[in-house]
Amino acid sequence: MPMQCHESIGQCWCMYPNGQEIPGTRTGPGSTPTCEDFVPVGPTTRPDVRPPPPGANLLFAQNGKIDNIPLDGSNMKKEETKTMLHLPDKVVIAVAYDCMDKMVYWTDITQPSISRASVQGGQPTAIITKDLGSPEGIAIDHLSRNMYWTDSVSDRIEVSTLDGQHRRVLFDTDLVNPRAIITDPVNGRLYWSDWNRDSPKIEMSNMDGTDRTVLVNDGIELPNGLSFDPHTRQLCWADAGIRKVECINPYTWVRRKVVEGLQYPFSIVTYGRNLYYTDWRRQAVVSVDHVAGKEVDEFLPQKRSRLYGVTTSYPQCPQAERNYCSSNNGGCSHLCLPRPGGFTCRCPDARDDTCIERDRNI
Repeated sequence: MPMQCHESIGQCWCMYPNGQEIPGTRTGPGSTPTCEDFVPVGPTTRPDVRPPPPGANLLFAQNGKIDNIPLDGSNMKKEETKTMLHLPDKVVIAVAYDCMDKMVYWTDITQPSISRASVQGGQPTAIITKDLGSPEGIAIDHLSRNMYWTDSVSDRIEVSTLDGQHRRVLFDTDLVNPRAIITDPVNGRLYWSDWNRDSPKIEMSNMDGTDRTVLVNDGIELPNGLSFDPHTRQLCWADAGIRKVECINPYTWVRRKVVEGLQYPFSIVTYGRNLYYTDWRRQAVVSVDHVAGKEVDEFLPQKRSRLYGVTTSYPQCPQAERNYCSSNNGGCSHLCLPRPGGFTCRCPDARDDTCIERDRNI
């Protein structure tokens, strides 16, 4: 059996003839597996995805893999943590979950791309591979079947359908280092952070790109991660500069501090009464009770390294959710982009004479 090594992480592993990694053969720094002694049993292929257990799970990125931690309520079942998806030689930055098709999406900056795979098992598929500089944030609108992403090299925010088709630049002005992005599909709102060191900010707009507004531009330095809880209408962010987690209600603009004294938070997600964030310096997933405003738990991976994006997967989409694009694509030929009280049919940037743009109020 052939062997593959990765110098930057100091690990080697055996490979199947089809180029897939053989589970259980990866070794630590300074040692190599004896691949010649490995005799495969049964098929020589394996699923690239190990399905997470039923229920809610935290999904987080570390090196060339995405791991899952099962959740029992708001408690992390740390002893049951497993690698869900192996992605050797990749640096996964952002992860997002589509509750409709049970797919995980991620961005990779080694050969810049956006990919996806079913969490039920299957082959990862790259859906966007061209004209990307450094895709660092990704968000899914599971109702309209669209995805949004940030690119901190081209300084753009883009949107496409979930298969990567009908790609359109939503914003390409007044952006310096756009990082995190999050959707509120029910209300047709979009939020993103820009950690421009001279003028950091958190912005919002409608999901069709209208009504762009600066939501926060004071008392922040490096707003790395964003999370939105539709039940409490709390938009929360993790700031690696002032080392705080704060939240704001974008409808009332009431802002509050949740916890401070963090080390270097990167990504954040809300689930129930807890916030979970990844921390580069602690190399951990940290759980915070955002009601009590205190840290309650942490998960330290066995192999320590920087942790990147974190999100949640759950067995069913939240109930009673709809938007104006969730039925028949709103009647749009290409992109259906919701906004409060209506939606907009938009065309991709690539010319398509069959596309018709229109606004629709409900």
